[in-house]
Amino acid sequence: MTTVKTNKTPITRSTYRHGDLKRALLEAGIALARDGGPDAIVLREVTRRVGVAPNAAYRYYENRQQLLEAVRAASLSALAVFMENELAKLRGEKNSADLARANLRAVGTGYLRFAVKETGLFRTAFATSDEVEGDADPAKAGKSGLNPFQLLGAALDKLVDADVLTADRRMSAEYFAWATVHGLAVLAIDGPLRNLNQKQFDELGQRLLDMVEKGL
Repeated sequence: MTTVKTNKTPITRSTYRHGDLKRALLEAGIALARDGGPDAIVLREVTRRVGVAPNAAYRYYENRQQLLEAVRAASLSALAVFMENELAKLRGEKNSADLARANLRAVGTGYLRFAVKETGLFRTAFATSDEVEGDADPAKAGKSGLNPFQLLGAALDKLVDADVLTADRRMSAEYFAWATVHGLAVLAIDGPLRNLNQKQFDELGQRLLDMVEKGL
């Protein structure tokens, strides 16, 4: 069972400018998700943390599901930024093929590291939703304007451009790569690999990414 950490002292605010309360409610929801995942997002607790009456939340979020979707979008955006930060570490002097491979590895590395460092947000990012993962909702995107799924797709496109991956092998490749890396992430945070230390997990992750690249 998920343990929800709560701050018993509400954050009080004397006034809210237009739009501030909605943002404050979202930030409180993100904080709850960070500590306890999607199940920790409760409207009454969110309003208590912000320091307003419970009914105040309904001006912006009609129900818990709407708030959960907003926090989920913010979690996906945070994941995208984490992946982009790994991409930003790459050096430009590599040849196009090596750089394309490094792009794919950076995307996978950022994904795995976010899962273990921001586990609550990672679980929330993939809470049940009827939406298509590759949609263009800017709320789910990183600084580049791409969401995590689109960042993976862009990395695979770079492999094609660099003649590392053929166009026919590129078709739907993001689903296979995503399923493989996501599977390791879940095993590490909720399964039998959860007792690995960071060094062991990083080494395992890099070997998995080797397998992904060779299997494309």
